[in-house]
Amino acid sequence: MAIGPQTRSSTLHAQTLDQARIDEGLRAYMLRVYNYMATGLAISGLVAWVVANVPAVTQLFFYMDAAGRVYGTTGLGMIAMFAPLVMLLVSSFAVRQPSAAFAQGFYWAFVAVNGIGLSVLLMVYTGESLLRTFFITAAAFGGLSLYGYTTKRSLSGFASFLVMGVIGLLIAMVVNMFLASPMMQFVISAVGVLIFAGLIAVYTQAIKEQYVENMGRDAETVTAVYGALSLYIAFLNLFQFLLMFLGNRE
Repeated sequence: MAIGPQTRSSTLHAQTLDQARIDEGLRAYMLRVYNYMATGLAISGLVAWVVANVPAVTQLFFYMDAAGRVYGTTGLGMIAMFAPLVMLLVSSFAVRQPSAAFAQGFYWAFVAVNGIGLSVLLMVYTGESLLRTFFITAAAFGGLSLYGYTTKRSLSGFASFLVMGVIGLLIAMVVNMFLASPMMQFVISAVGVLIFAGLIAVYTQAIKEQYVENMGRDAETVTAVYGALSLYIAFLNLFQFLLMFLGNRE
C-alpha cells in the first residue's frame, strides 16, 4: 500500500504534537522537582535557624556554657547528626518499591532532620559569608543543572566515577580527622567541589530521562521526589565545600 504525501504529512504532524506534549510535560515535571528541592532547602534552613537561635531548642542538641556558647553535642544531638545517613540507608535497602505517599513523607522528614545538623554552620560561620556562599552555590547549581538538562552528550558514564569519588572523599575526611592536615583539608574541599558540581549535572540529566520512562504513571511522583532529594544533597554538599573556601568564621 503506497503512502501518499497527505499521509506522511499527517504522521509528521502527529509526531510533532506528541513531542510537544512530552516537552510540556517534561518542563512541568522538572519544575516540580525543583520546587520539591527548593522547599526542602527552605525547611532545612528554617530548622537550622531555630536550633541555632532558640536557646531552649539549642540545649536539646548541644551543650552550652553560662555565656551561651556551644561546646559539645548531647546524645540527642548525636542521634540527629547521624539520622539522615541512617534514613538514606534504610530507604535504599529496606524499601524497594516506595509509594508516592511514602516518598513524600520520607523526603519532608529527611530535610527537617538534616536541618538540625546544618545548624552547626550557623554557629560557626558569619551570616554574611553564609548568604554570600549560598548565592554563589545557587548560581553554580543553576548553570550546572541547565547544562545537564540541555546537553546531548550522555553523562551516565561519569556517574559511577563520581560516586567512587564520593566514597574516596569520605575516607579522606575520616583520615584527616586524625591527621588534622590543613593541606589535606584544602585538597578535600577542592575535590569535593568538583565531584558535587559534576553530580548536579549528572543527576539533572538522569531525572530528565526518568520522566520519559515513567510519564503518566504513579512512579512519576516517586522519581520526582527522589530526584529532588539527589539534587538537594548535591546542592548542600557543594555549598558546604565552597563554604570551606569562602566562609568567614565567627
